[in-house]
Amino acid sequence: MRYWIIGAGPAGCTLARTLAEGGASDVTIWEKRPHIAGNTYDEKDAAGVLVHRFGPHIFHTKDEAAYAFLSRFTDWYPLRHRVLADVHGALLPVPFNLRSLRMAFDAPTADRMEKQLVSVFGPGARVSILDLLRREEPELKDLAGYVYENIFRFYTQKQWGVAPAALDPAAMARVPVLVSEDDGYFQDPWQGMPANGYTSLFARMLDHPNIHVELNTDACARLTLEGDTLLKDGEPFHEPVIYTGALDELMGYRLGRLPYRTLDFRFETLPTDSYQPVGVVNYTVDRPYTRITEFKKLTGQKLDGITTITKEYPRACEAPDIPYYPIPDADSAARYAAYRQKADVCKNLTLLGRLAEYQYYNIDTIVTRALDAGRALLRQTR
Repeated sequence: MRYWIIGAGPAGCTLARTLAEGGASDVTIWEKRPHIAGNTYDEKDAAGVLVHRFGPHIFHTKDEAAYAFLSRFTDWYPLRHRVLADVHGALLPVPFNLRSLRMAFDAPTADRMEKQLVSVFGPGARVSILDLLRREEPELKDLAGYVYENIFRFYTQKQWGVAPAALDPAAMARVPVLVSEDDGYFQDPWQGMPANGYTSLFARMLDHPNIHVELNTDACARLTLEGDTLLKDGEPFHEPVIYTGALDELMGYRLGRLPYRTLDFRFETLPTDSYQPVGVVNYTVDRPYTRITEFKKLTGQKLDGITTITKEYPRACEAPDIPYYPIPDADSAARYAAYRQKADVCKNLTLLGRLAEYQYYNIDTIVTRALDAGRALLRQTR
């Protein structure tokens, strides 16, 4: 059986390997860009620093199967990812935790807030900003107001281009306060960076005799969906196609464009060993950019006297921008559902990944979904 995969990002690469190892005679990947690995693509810049061209990607998971699968193709640089928020010049750990609390408030106030947090939610709890905002206890109301104003509100407005109230409540629910002193950004048991980078990882994943990758190939110029029939170069096509790109693009934007946020990156190479204390610093109360990433602190690369950073500037996505983040609101969800209803009538078309499913997925979730999709496709064709 021959399969066609559109997109050589994490979803497409994982799926291709699963199908090839499951007995597919040929897996052909069409990739629009001149490289594999999608938005996890990394390379060394002119200074020799390994940089993530499309923003930092840190692998973390609770799913041992996803970790084990990726570990077949890479060793890992162990990383306990830490993020600081620049709040009027003070660098506070985020997610906001008990360490942050003591840095933001005087000792008596911090003690009262900590006791109230432990009493209401319990030690070690992850409390969403939504839950805090609903509390009536004076200490918790004050804490919720501080976190909302200094960590969440302005950063969210920069990231999404709208006030927080316009977003799906689930977006706010993802902003926690930790009732602990753990200043790790993630609390997952498996965390790290591919030792030689993501591009190397996915190149090894695609190294199989039954996988063929065609770069610089725009699938949407060759594939169209007419009713329940997929057309390839204008002719009905019935072989399995797994599409990981933007669904509105595949369907010619016939229902209008799905809204996304995109990112502009400003890379700077500096003549210093170190620029900032951690890999990522968020700017939550000022600056036009959302965060600064220093790559050496994420990858563990040893390179004296030089470092590279990037600043991220979110904005509305327009053609031909790269779409990064689906907009989490009701109108966007309704438009995607209308597109999905039209796509689902095509029996040989499978939608997979962030863009095709209009969902923000972490890498481990994409890997798990691609593994599951591959197994399901193999069962269907046996």
